[in-house]
Amino acid sequence: MIPVLELENLGLSFGQKPVLTDVSFSLAPGEVLSVIGPNGAGKTSLVRAVSNRLTPAAGTIRLRGKDIRSMDNNALARQMAVVRQTLDPLSMTVQAYVLLGRLPFFSSFQFFDTQKDRDLAEAYMAFTGISHLAESAMDRISGGERQLAALARALTQEPRLLVLDEPTAHLDITHSAKILDLILDLRDRLGLTVLMVIHDLNLAAEYSDRLVLISKDRGTIHTQGTPEQVLTRENVGAVYHTRVRTARNPVSGSPYIFLDRDNRPD
Repeated sequence: MIPVLELENLGLSFGQKPVLTDVSFSLAPGEVLSVIGPNGAGKTSLVRAVSNRLTPAAGTIRLRGKDIRSMDNNALARQMAVVRQTLDPLSMTVQAYVLLGRLPFFSSFQFFDTQKDRDLAEAYMAFTGISHLAESAMDRISGGERQLAALARALTQEPRLLVLDEPTAHLDITHSAKILDLILDLRDRLGLTVLMVIHDLNLAAEYSDRLVLISKDRGTIHTQGTPEQVLTRENVGAVYHTRVRTARNPVSGSPYIFLDRDNRPD
């Protein structure tokens, strides 16, 4: 089976300064994989490279077996949708913003949305629970509502791969759970494959099939695997330089990380 996304020996640099080296992992169809690691470890740079906004210094990124550097922006956007961490509050309606997701499908000299475009936008606004905001201005709604609008816009692209950079950043627990529950629902309904960067280790454990833990010190992958394999006291302590303890979520059985009161590294 061809992976939906495959990174092989990826290296990223800013000028002469290496950010990441020798990063390799892949996503199978319908998988949710989360990239975790300390601030400054290169997680957002990784998203920029996957979305073809940052040219790798080394290695290859393949989308369904094809090198993304050989794909133009529209071809890439027809298969991959990206929801970024920071959303500028634009002065346009939510519906107009969501409809931007259909631009990669416009034919030459097409200037107006089709009925299919409008139907998809309405369907995904309903799915994300923001239909009542359709005529509201993007710069007049809350951060959580903007994040839902961004998710709806991404879904109107009908992607095979959904890439999310810190989808719960700056959101309260209600909006965080709603967005992540929606993502799992999409995976189950549509077979959508999801690559997610997330800073909250417990949310990553709860909502991911596999995790990739990046070490800022080494600039590469420390380990990868299931949440149970990755989120151990030893791995978290080595990468975050923080003393933690691990337990099981009594409801889901997923691993749960909490700080040791003596918060000093071994």
